[in-house]
Amino acid sequence: MSYFYDYYNLTRQTNKLVADIEKAINGEYSAIKCYAQLAKLAPNEEVRKRILEIRQDEMNHFQTFAKIYTDLTGRQPKPKVIEECPNQYKDGLEFALKDEQEAVDFYLKIADEATNPSIKEAFRRAAADEQNHAVWFLYYFVKAK
Repeated sequence: MSYFYDYYNLTRQTNKLVADIEKAINGEYSAIKCYAQLAKLAPNEEVRKRILEIRQDEMNHFQTFAKIYTDLTGRQPKPKVIEECPNQYKDGLEFALKDEQEAVDFYLKIADEATNPSIKEAFRRAAADEQNHAVWFLYYFVKAK
């Protein structure tokens, strides 16, 4: 009975982790698409470069999460856009700011629940990056008012 219970709990935890990572992959994929659009709307070259740097971080997160997903499932992820990006600069900044803040909380939750140290570290690192991104988007949002 104990073996079955332990196996059941481990399988349930793994399934939840895989679902959370899939959601994270889709979030990063959506951010990559959105930030390319947002960079085109930037008011100057300095802001455009910063948004593209943030986009590069998102691409790195995407690759890291995709590798973890593949290692856990044996399958490549099939990313999809889960949220459409606003097509106005200021609205895009607000959208990005909220999205980054939500990602921080979500990634820290994944890190707390993961038992694998490398998965924990990958999501803690991504959460720190997302917090940094949120600060930049807040800065640009306040300047745009």
